[in-house]
Amino acid sequence: MNSRLIREINATLTIAARDVLILLKTPSYFGFSLIMPLIFMGILGGSLSQNMASGLPYDYGQFLLVGMLVNMLLMGTTNGITSLVEDRTEDFTQELMVSPISRYSIIIGKIFGSSFSALLQLLGTLLTALLMGIHYSLWQLLAVLAVSPLICLAAGALGMIIVAFIKDNRTAGMVQMLVVMPQMFLTGAFIPINNSQGILFWLSRMMPMTYCLDLARAVFFYGAPSYAGIVLFHPALDILVIAALTAAFLFIGTFFFVRSETNR
Repeated sequence: MNSRLIREINATLTIAARDVLILLKTPSYFGFSLIMPLIFMGILGGSLSQNMASGLPYDYGQFLLVGMLVNMLLMGTTNGITSLVEDRTEDFTQELMVSPISRYSIIIGKIFGSSFSALLQLLGTLLTALLMGIHYSLWQLLAVLAVSPLICLAAGALGMIIVAFIKDNRTAGMVQMLVVMPQMFLTGAFIPINNSQGILFWLSRMMPMTYCLDLARAVFFYGAPSYAGIVLFHPALDILVIAALTAAFLFIGTFFFVRSETNR
């Protein structure tokens, strides 16, 4: 194998391993990520299920479970990527930038590490589903996990847009919440959006999480009678839109991030 390729792979894996190690060394953060599904899924989702979901022609618990899984992947990965802002204040990124590796290897390594952390954080969602009595098959869970790398890559690319233009850690945290929270409520993570109209309709169609959620629900409910009432688009369209948005966000975010580091 080409020595340059081996060097890039080693660099990518090392950067990814660093993020996983940081997660394992901060049990409080990991513990909070396990509690978060109890708040959003157990309290908010449970209230919606009891008061608004009785007339739905499908199992709202399963609908909610997929929404929370995708939401946790999005939040976990974007949060990991925005930690690059903290790395910048500690001059860690400057050390990376002077190393003889591709800038894309740095970003991909960061996305890999953040994605692994996000996958670990799904444990809280699955435990909450167990407590709420939400039933699903092993194949349905494996189907969602099979598309999770694409979802994490899209979330990481979205996070790069934040990192490219935000320079301080506190602002990055606020911007991340402003990016993630509206998507949580407008893209159908908790509330069906089949009847959205006007500005809410167009906002939902502009958000990457809409297509990530729809793809995850397409594989989860594949073959079920409720498929047509839950899934909005053909899975091929979901993949096409996710791939296009990911490529655009990754290119723009990496370009401006590298330029800002070069100009420091």
